[in-house]
Amino acid sequence: MNIEKSGFSTKLIHAGEIEDQFGSATVPIYQTSTFAFSSADEGAKCFAGESNGYIYTRIGNPTIDALERQIAVLENGFGGIAVGSGMAAVNVIYQTLLASGDHIVSTDAVYGPSRAIMENHYPKYGVESSYINTTDASLIEKSFKPNTKVLFIETPANPTMDITDIAACAEIAHKHGALLVVDNTFCSPYLQNPLDLGADIVFHSMTKFINGHADIVAGIVIAKEESVYKKLRGMMISMGCNMDPHQAYMVLRGVKTLSIRIDRANENAEKIASFLESHPKVAWIKYPGLKSHPQYELGKRQMSGNGSMISFGLKNGFEGAKKLMDNVHLALLAVSLGGVETLIQHPASMTHSKVSKEGKIKAGITDDLIRFAVGIEDAADIIEDLRQGLEKV
Repeated sequence: MNIEKSGFSTKLIHAGEIEDQFGSATVPIYQTSTFAFSSADEGAKCFAGESNGYIYTRIGNPTIDALERQIAVLENGFGGIAVGSGMAAVNVIYQTLLASGDHIVSTDAVYGPSRAIMENHYPKYGVESSYINTTDASLIEKSFKPNTKVLFIETPANPTMDITDIAACAEIAHKHGALLVVDNTFCSPYLQNPLDLGADIVFHSMTKFINGHADIVAGIVIAKEESVYKKLRGMMISMGCNMDPHQAYMVLRGVKTLSIRIDRANENAEKIASFLESHPKVAWIKYPGLKSHPQYELGKRQMSGNGSMISFGLKNGFEGAKKLMDNVHLALLAVSLGGVETLIQHPASMTHSKVSKEGKIKAGITDDLIRFAVGIEDAADIIEDLRQGLEKV
C-alpha cells in the first residue's frame, strides 16, 4: 500500500514507520550517540555520502528519521529536518537563507521570539528586516528590495489571528527571486498545507499541535525541493541543534492522534468563539470561523478548518484582561498552545514582550489582547470557566 496516497489519519499512524528486527509495532527509541560501521570501507562510504548508513545522532538517527519522513509526507514536502525546538527551526532557516547584506520581509505579528531575534541579533551579521502587515499584498510588494531573499510569514498570525494569502505571497516572492517560508504552527498539516500553495519551506514548533501533550519541546523544517532541503540539513548538522531520539519518539506518539485532537478542539473553539462574540464585556474577537473575521473568506479557501486559537479583548482593556486571567480556573494561565488542555495568556507582556512597544502597536498586539488556546475538555466546562471569570471583571 502506498501510504503517501492514503488518507490523512492513516498517514498519521503509518507514515515514516520502520521495520526493526524484532517487529516492533512502534518506532523504537535508538538512544545512542554513535553507530558502529560494518567495516572501514563502510565507514568511509558513510562519510563520503555514498551510503545511507548511520554515523552519529547529530547527523542522523533512525527514530528521528522516522519522524522527519512522517511530517514531510503530511506536508507534501521533499524532506524534513527535526530540531530541538521551534526557535531552532527558525534559526536554521535564517542561517541557511540569509547572509550579510540580505533583507527579509516578515509578518509584523509573527511569533514574538522569531521577530525579536531577527531585530535584536541578526543586524550584527548585516541582515536587514522589514515587519509589515502581510494581509496586504500591495504592501508586501512595496516592501521588497533588490536584496530581499526571504518572505517569512505566519498565518494565522500569532497572536492577532490575521490570515495571509499564501499563494499570493508565493507569487510575489518568486517574482523577486526570493523564497517563501511559512510558519504553519497554528494550523498543523491537518488544516493547512503551505507547500501545496506555493511555499518553498514550511516549519512548525512541534511543541504545539503536532505533539499535542505539552510534555516536550521540538521543531521541524520541511522543504519542498531537494536542493533547499540539503542546504537546510547541512546547516542543522553544523549548528548541532538536532532533536534527541527520545524527544522524537514522544512526538511520534503524540502525532498519531493529531486529527482527532484538532477536530475536538476546533469544535470547542467554534462554540467558545460564539459565546465570546455575544458577551457584553467583550469588545472584539478574532477567530477564523466567525464571519466577522476580516479574512474569513480567505481562511475558508486556504484552511480546511477554523483552528482552535482565539484572540479577543475586553471593554475595560488591560485591567479587565488581567482580572479575567487571574480568575479562570479550568484554563491554565500559561504560554504555548496546541495541547489537550486549554490555555490563556497575555501576549503583550508575555510571548511578545521582547518586541518593541512601537512594533507591538503597529502589529496590533494591544495591551487588551488575550490569546486563548482551546483544548479538548468539554466545551460547556470551558465556557462556564470563562463566564464565571468574566463576571469578576
